[in-house]
Amino acid sequence: MAMKRKPNKQKPGTLKDSVKAIFEELQKELSISFSDPSLLYQAFTHSSYVNEHRRKYFTDNERLEFLGDAVLELSVSQYLFMKYPQMSEGEMTKLRAAIVCEPSLVLFANELGFGKYILLGKGEELTGGRTRPALLADVFESFIGALYLDQGLDAVVSFLEVVLFPKVEVGAFSHVMDYKSQLQELIQQKNQGALLYEIIEEKGPAHSRTFVTRVKLAEKELGIGNGRSKKEAEQQAAQLAIRKLQEAMED
Repeated sequence: MAMKRKPNKQKPGTLKDSVKAIFEELQKELSISFSDPSLLYQAFTHSSYVNEHRRKYFTDNERLEFLGDAVLELSVSQYLFMKYPQMSEGEMTKLRAAIVCEPSLVLFANELGFGKYILLGKGEELTGGRTRPALLADVFESFIGALYLDQGLDAVVSFLEVVLFPKVEVGAFSHVMDYKSQLQELIQQKNQGALLYEIIEEKGPAHSRTFVTRVKLAEKELGIGNGRSKKEAEQQAAQLAIRKLQEAMED
């Protein structure tokens, strides 16, 4: 007589309670509560996990990644447009590319500890998929897509205001937009002398200080910049100085 199979109590496409508890922990850490938790689960579900659980009808995160990529670019574009009114289209494009590139997304994902939440197939797990850069970058974009569908663009922007935008403000991507080096090269071409950067004002409490920096050439003021760090203020001052010199050349 054939043995009867025990019925599978888990509904198709649903996660075990132990896994759900892990994602509840993630939401607490992020201070974000999903109205539809299945979107969050999907954002962290790799295709290798789906392939090993075909009968349970899980959905991988590839479509959410596609959406998240577009939402992230829009959010960063809006931020740069509003935050840096003096920045040209080409400069914004270059800076945005540095912010949303794979190494940057991996950095954000690692800082949030996203790697430990990814649902992977056994093979992918054994070959180090949890720390694979491309996979981590995809998960970050998928999470953005899931958050957008669940709560809208404002929630995404609020999340990025905590995770991403402060890094831009303190000059984490200044290597891409190094206005100080550009200004130095411009000055050296004409042997006009040495540039001097000086802090002329510090505003706000210690935990939220704003610096005002002036760049001068032979006692002549070229530009004044503001920033959350001395580095950011100097970069902005140099950017304005470059524009001023370029406009003078065109006249």
